[in-house]
Amino acid sequence: MRVLGIETSCDETGVALFDTERGLVADALYSQIAMHADYGGVVPELASRDHTRKLLPLIEDVLNDAGMTRAELDGIAYTAGPGLVGALMVGASTAHGLARALNIPVLGVHHMEGHLLAPMLEDEPPAFPFVALLVSGGHTQLVEVRGLGDYELLGESVDDAAGEAFDKAAKMLGLEYPGGPNVARLAEQGDPTRFRFPRPMTDRPGLDFSFSGLKTHMLTAVRSLREAGQLDDQARADVARAFEEAVVDTLVIKCRRALDATGLKRLVVAGGVSANTRLRERLAVETGKRGAKAFYPRGRFCTDNGAMIAYVGAQRLVAGERDDSAMRAVPRWPLDQLAPAGSASA
Repeated sequence: MRVLGIETSCDETGVALFDTERGLVADALYSQIAMHADYGGVVPELASRDHTRKLLPLIEDVLNDAGMTRAELDGIAYTAGPGLVGALMVGASTAHGLARALNIPVLGVHHMEGHLLAPMLEDEPPAFPFVALLVSGGHTQLVEVRGLGDYELLGESVDDAAGEAFDKAAKMLGLEYPGGPNVARLAEQGDPTRFRFPRPMTDRPGLDFSFSGLKTHMLTAVRSLREAGQLDDQARADVARAFEEAVVDTLVIKCRRALDATGLKRLVVAGGVSANTRLRERLAVETGKRGAKAFYPRGRFCTDNGAMIAYVGAQRLVAGERDDSAMRAVPRWPLDQLAPAGSASA
């Protein structure tokens, strides 16, 4: 089955073609980062307009790269949520319009299920069951994954997501959007012994996260240095290093607890923050101690992309699922509300 995947949940327009026999055939991505950087974050209306401009040309690019025409498609998948409602509507309306014109099935896909299963696109995909850490600008969650659509939420952030905390830390340090990669680069020059920030919610049982207190600690440290006239380049790097170490330690501790609690030996880490080098290094050590293994999507599939949507859509379309005539755009959509593949077929 040849499925076109469309991703327009936030600030990246992604399109891909997945063939259930050949795997990923072609993909393309357009990032709006440069446009939103002037505002220090995503502007929803601008994001929607840019998706409208870029989506159809990207679809044609992907089809051309695959050497296919629209008539050869067997199905279309699109991100139905969670995300910015206007941006979601661009993808949903395009997908439904194309599917109706071609008389093929169409299906709305959960954005975070796409991230969760992105490592399935790699040469050595993880087998079910596994623990997944979904860590991005909008989500920080630990999930037990027993099969496609069979998910149990183990823990999540009660306030800021880890990626959101990175973005706010970057603003405090005068770094450009997006913050995560810039904080990580600055942290490479930092002294890990100069400052120590708290590891929130690690001094109590449980698998939930909280990063708002860490953000406040960061703000206090930056203000104190500035007021003392000591916020030079080295101090900024030292603070960035302390912040990154605190976030990474917190994520690693919670992953360790999740693996111990479930007894599982496979850990999937996905979402934008999964590209963080220090996080990967630390998780390699922790999983190694337990005879476990960590799995990641390739670099360009850590952030939002069409390939993950095409993959998940293909699996669920094969299982008999499809949308009815109504388009779906669900800004808030808990992952554990999903049904196992095929059980919600129309």
